[in-house]
Amino acid sequence: MCRVQGRCSAIAATILVLTLFLSCVTAKATTYVVGGSSGWSYNVQSWTKGKKFKVGDVLVFNYDPSLHNVAVVDSNGYKSCASTSSSQAYSSGKDKLKLSKGQNYFICSVPGHCDSGLKLAVNAS
Repeated sequence: MCRVQGRCSAIAATILVLTLFLSCVTAKATTYVVGGSSGWSYNVQSWTKGKKFKVGDVLVFNYDPSLHNVAVVDSNGYKSCASTSSSQAYSSGKDKLKLSKGQNYFICSVPGHCDSGLKLAVNAS
């Protein structure tokens, strides 16, 4: 038994708050496979319809790395289908990327692929 009532209450309250916090944090993130069974492929833009993305959700990009890649770009890179030296590029064929708050933009930086529809914009709240 606790000899100091206030101390026991504070410890119990701390444990309760930590438990609630950890359950909220782990419950938030969802993993999505971009394009579903088709994977990271042309005309994937409509794949986001009906989905509500949150900060910390993970997008899995499955593709043939000998044909495609994934580049994280800004809105200008998305519109112009161009990556820059500051763009992060991935090429494993099984890339897992965590969403940040706001718009997240992804393109395939292989010449002609983004212009042919291999790009994706995802808004995370």
